[in-house]
Amino acid sequence: MAYPTVSAPYGLKPINLIGGQVFAGATRMMQIASGYATNIFYGDLVKRISDGTIEKDTGTATATPVGVFLGVSFTNSSTGQIQQQQFYPASQSIKSGTKIFAVVADDPDTLFQVAVVSGTTVITGVGITAIGNNSTLVQNAGSTTTGNSAVAITATTATTNTLPIRIIDVVRDTETTADNFPEVIVKINFGMHQYNAATGV
Repeated sequence: MAYPTVSAPYGLKPINLIGGQVFAGATRMMQIASGYATNIFYGDLVKRISDGTIEKDTGTATATPVGVFLGVSFTNSSTGQIQQQQFYPASQSIKSGTKIFAVVADDPDTLFQVAVVSGTTVITGVGITAIGNNSTLVQNAGSTTTGNSAVAITATTATTNTLPIRIIDVVRDTETTADNFPEVIVKINFGMHQYNAATGV
């Protein structure tokens, strides 16, 4: 059976939990501040900030996310209707007296599938020696057409304990050549996920 070529990064997609537990779609609704001026795409990392809302985590080697953004709900200021969509548009106008809520996969045990790049959006791969190592995020801009993220991780891995992403496994179905895997399974590294950090926000 032929598997599709990985042609571009697509953000972080939840697939299951550590230890083989099923990801049953459990998420948390988290507020985005009215007028927040940055796009957040499906598959982007987000973090809590001191006012209790969330924002896009734009970190690369020092990200401290609370989870991954999976959609948004708000009441449109023009139509007065509740609108649910794939991404949060920067500076979205909402009906007075209402709030914006993001859907976030926030379980620290969640595993995600993500593409590996050599830089920006150029797909490359890692070998199985990358399993157990840590990696840096590549913060590409998402698409306002599809609503999807373009975040990826770099193919350069290390044991550095401050890097935000831990590689748990490779995706063997999309192996391109012997021991070259353009997709991997990852989790937010211990101490980097805000629920695993002793210091508050």
